[in-house]
Amino acid sequence: MAQEGDLIQLVSPSNKTTLVRLKSGDSVQSHRGVLAHDDLIGLPWGSKVHTHTGSYYFLLQPSLHDILKETRRNTQIMYPKDIGYILVMMGIGPGSRVVEAGTGSGALAVALAWAVGAGGQVISYEMRQEMQSLARKNLERVGLLGRVTLKLRDIEEGFDETGMEALFLDLPNPYDYLEQAYRLLRHGGHFGTILPTTNQVARLLSAFRQQPFGFIEVCEIMLRFYKPVADRLRPTDRMVAHTGYLVFARAMQLTAGEVLNTAEVDEDSSINSADSDTSNLAADAS
Repeated sequence: MAQEGDLIQLVSPSNKTTLVRLKSGDSVQSHRGVLAHDDLIGLPWGSKVHTHTGSYYFLLQPSLHDILKETRRNTQIMYPKDIGYILVMMGIGPGSRVVEAGTGSGALAVALAWAVGAGGQVISYEMRQEMQSLARKNLERVGLLGRVTLKLRDIEEGFDETGMEALFLDLPNPYDYLEQAYRLLRHGGHFGTILPTTNQVARLLSAFRQQPFGFIEVCEIMLRFYKPVADRLRPTDRMVAHTGYLVFARAMQLTAGEVLNTAEVDEDSSINSADSDTSNLAADAS
């Protein structure tokens, strides 16, 4: 049931959406007519609500996906498909203590704040005042600003925090900050970043060899929608394909000079196995 102060979603028959925070005495005005907030407060979720012109909306409780779609931006933000995988891969949930560098418009900060809950902690670093101001407005609009500490400065000299559970760098050069990242994270903590090109990914993988990080993974997320028509089920004409390469790693407690990259170990094992198979085949042939 919708209550005063709730963030609600109004969805038109054509699936156009509007996010509104309910406040007694206010109203929603659109080309479809006017809706008084007082007429919405107390209604069950999923209700069909009519404007003064007779047009209607559906009253829904917004999901995180709905909120991210409505994030106001000055730059390209991360897609929900990537954000969802980031939360799962980095183990971010209620009570988590997470740091982000590169706040941008605040889409990931919104998702992190949503995921950690009231008992969690999100700290987000940004160098640009105008981007931090926009992120602050986006967080405030959806009622999550209280869960996020925004810091305006470069991370080159390191983070203020230590012993954190997860760090995500939304920066073009994460390979320049691996030492700072390691000092921030607790042993076993999660590191993540997103990069647009394979050249950047390769440079990051090379940098990992000099730092005590292990269990490195690289992936990209593809998302394809289908037209929900029972007799003509088929993919939609467009899909959300490459939006960036996601790179994850864990901060390990390793001795000086010890390197753990399970991917390279697996590749070496595969090569050795292939060589062994070739030798066996040659021996059998003889």
